[in-house]
Amino acid sequence: MFDITRPGAVAPAMHVAGKKPLFHELAAMAAKAHALDAGEILELLTERERLGPTGFGGGTAIPHARIPGLDHVVGSFARLTHPVDYAAVDGVPVDLVYLLLSPVDAGAAHLKALAHVSRLLRDKSCVAKLRDAGSSDAIVALLDPEDWRDAA
Repeated sequence: MFDITRPGAVAPAMHVAGKKPLFHELAAMAAKAHALDAGEILELLTERERLGPTGFGGGTAIPHARIPGLDHVVGSFARLTHPVDYAAVDGVPVDLVYLLLSPVDAGAAHLKALAHVSRLLRDKSCVAKLRDAGSSDAIVALLDPEDWRDAA
């Protein structure tokens, strides 16, 4: 059901100059890792962001979109080398970004995945570990603990 984060969809040191370039890089990374169309991802992310910023504080953001033709929830993660202004609720620049993509009709699955990622990014201990993780594999282990994968 979930193939939420894989090492190929993790950038442990992404360098971008702002939110727009961040979305371009995230869309490209997700497209490559999950065999999707980068342009479509970018368009739908931008459209979703117009509804309200997906930065929810503490230097973290969860941009998300529903993608036609996608058959399960997928994710991509970026740790930025320099925080970017994201218009987050607390005004703090963002350095940890989790991109969540779901099928158009994945109501409960989308909400479950969004709730999971939100819990992780509100957990100060987890956020500190994500900021200190030394590799993509270490980041994946923090984002997709085995017990959650098994439960999904």
